[in-house]
Amino acid sequence: MSTLEHWRTRAGDVEFDLRAVIAGERVASVSDQTFERISPADGSSLYALPVGSSTDVAAAVAAARQMFDLGHWANMSPMVRKMIMLGFADLVDANQEQLALYDSIEIGKPIAQAQGDLVGAAHIIRYFAEYADKAFGKTASTAPALVQFTRREPRGVVAAIVPWNYPAPNAALKFAPALAAGNSIVLKPSELSSSSALRLAELAVEAGIPPGVFNVVPGTGPQVGAALAVHPDVDFIAFTGSTATGRRLLAAAGKSGLKPLQLECGGKSANIVFGDCSCIEAAAQDAAQRIFGNQGQLCVAGTRLIVHESIKEALIEGVINCAAALNIGDPLDPETNFGPLASQARKDAVLGSCQAAVVEGANLRSGGGEALASSGGSFVEPTVFDNVGPDMDIAQQDIFGPVLTVFGFSDADEAVALANHSSYGLSATVWTRDLGTANAMVRQLRVGRVTVLAAPPDPSAFAFPMGAEPYGQSGFGVESGTDGFEVYTRLKAVEMHV
Repeated sequence: MSTLEHWRTRAGDVEFDLRAVIAGERVASVSDQTFERISPADGSSLYALPVGSSTDVAAAVAAARQMFDLGHWANMSPMVRKMIMLGFADLVDANQEQLALYDSIEIGKPIAQAQGDLVGAAHIIRYFAEYADKAFGKTASTAPALVQFTRREPRGVVAAIVPWNYPAPNAALKFAPALAAGNSIVLKPSELSSSSALRLAELAVEAGIPPGVFNVVPGTGPQVGAALAVHPDVDFIAFTGSTATGRRLLAAAGKSGLKPLQLECGGKSANIVFGDCSCIEAAAQDAAQRIFGNQGQLCVAGTRLIVHESIKEALIEGVINCAAALNIGDPLDPETNFGPLASQARKDAVLGSCQAAVVEGANLRSGGGEALASSGGSFVEPTVFDNVGPDMDIAQQDIFGPVLTVFGFSDADEAVALANHSSYGLSATVWTRDLGTANAMVRQLRVGRVTVLAAPPDPSAFAFPMGAEPYGQSGFGVESGTDGFEVYTRLKAVEMHV
């Protein structure tokens, strides 16, 4: 493992090039307005990012459309497309340090975790590359002289809008299946974390993906994101981010040709622990990881811990002990496993939610305040509340920070009612050794993804998530797995009388 000194030296050599990547070239924005990016680690100024413009977007979409219509990528042999993407993944591995540094510096992600993210991004590219030659249709035979079949075709120009919390993996979850299916893409990264996406677009060209197939336009949502949403030459929108932004994209798509969308929005995931859980310590560690991992800045964070009354206090104490053991510090220190929030605005919002919860009557058991205040960074303590009312704002709103709310229950019906008492429906976790209880939870929980744990998960086991479709304000459309690949294709039916 590299040392803090190594990473600080490497960070000192980092140069930020915020120009868009369009048709394989770096292109300066026509906008002279900028967004100042402040370091979440120490409050210093990192750079001034052009906010972008509709003209930047038009150039990128034109490049993507031209390449799609020419067919240099879309009509390439699927086997060749797959091999190029596998080479692209190898380049991501080879450039891991640089990419991880971008994400660590820009959003304060602990460097060891940022490196892990890049391992995940390369894996995502390889995973979907293997689908490139497996876009199968179906056949039907209803008469001797009639042949009916379906075929999957790329959608065309895909606009992908991704968040800042996992910059490289979130980008890969969009561009990898889109590229594997033969589409061209225009990616808009978050204004908080643009650099790794821009570098990935350069690596794509280096790998052999034709220039213009993979374009990246940085900037702010009102300028770049909005322009992508209404552009008439965009055929499909893929988005991960807040529910509020998802609503605006949905409205924009409806006004500009009824573009189809895939939306993964906010979450308020429930972590249900039944009284038959025999490994309280493991359940506490798992609960702590689900809420404090990435400082709680993930849509599937287990923000609501719903625990049987018989083990509630023991589990709360276990989570508090896990929080106390976290190493909060400099994101460039390999020993840090809990960094700052991504921005000062994030910190202020999370602290405001904690203060409001206390006013509403929730019991603050741990944390709730600023951490490492002298650093100038956006650090917030890992926080635990109990005695939380199910209708309190902190129980209903997507806080997107390291804030856990704990609820007690007496029977399975009460647990289900608490878990489903949310406008979101992204994911849930259930701890139980009873198969009947587990099966009932899977059926009754209104979420897209359910994890059932009878024992601690094997840390060496990794399975790429199967496709799932969320409920409610968590969005719609499928991401991941076979179904997540097929989202980036359109289904054509063919009827031949021969």
